[in-house]
Amino acid sequence: MPAYSRVLLKLSGESLAGDKGFGVDAAALAGIAADIAAAAATGVAVGVVIGGGNLFRGAEGEALAMQRAQADGVGMLATCMNGVFLRAALLQAGCGARMFSALPLGDLGGACRPYARQQALDCLAAGEVAVFAGGTGLPYFTTDTAAALRAAEMGCDALFKATKVDGVYAADPNAPDGGGQRYDHISYAEALARGLRFMDATALALARETAMPILLFSFGAGNLGKILQGGGVCTRIDAQGASAAK
Repeated sequence: MPAYSRVLLKLSGESLAGDKGFGVDAAALAGIAADIAAAAATGVAVGVVIGGGNLFRGAEGEALAMQRAQADGVGMLATCMNGVFLRAALLQAGCGARMFSALPLGDLGGACRPYARQQALDCLAAGEVAVFAGGTGLPYFTTDTAAALRAAEMGCDALFKATKVDGVYAADPNAPDGGGQRYDHISYAEALARGLRFMDATALALARETAMPILLFSFGAGNLGKILQGGGVCTRIDAQGASAAK
């Protein structure tokens, strides 16, 4: 029996690139879709917010002499491209899926529709995966913030953030010392006070305001399914005052 009935999964755009580092790797995309489809098949309602860093990052706009708002707009378009790829892969995996864009786009050949909260709720209630693209539709907000927002709007039990590491560390886990202490559990307040950079401060503050638990884990090897069942390795971030680490 799954430990969660409705979750919002935040995926980075880089996860779609696999080992290529840029663009979309067909094998990586198929693997991600298979894991999400397997989770949905257990009866868990799954929404997904997808990033766009495999195609364009807003920070790259500086080198192109773009204003921040314009660069963020291109980044949001990149998430929409990834949304189309992910929806197609989910359908190929035999999983119903609809894509909703916070940006005003066309239907992209029937793949996309404008974001509307009730339609997205209906999608989840029908057992289909809701793919949310376009971020919040506004510049200066990351896809982490979009994930915290959609998790609250969809009435999710938790926000699952998939990363390349298995949890939250006291320092950069890619540093020579391995990041030091890894937390099994930490509060929103302590994470903000320590300046831990696993999620931007706006997203973390929104999660705290809406009492949305965050589970940060390494995607792949069936980890999503394990955590949905109450197992697996992850860090839980919630309102609890104490933190546990090892």
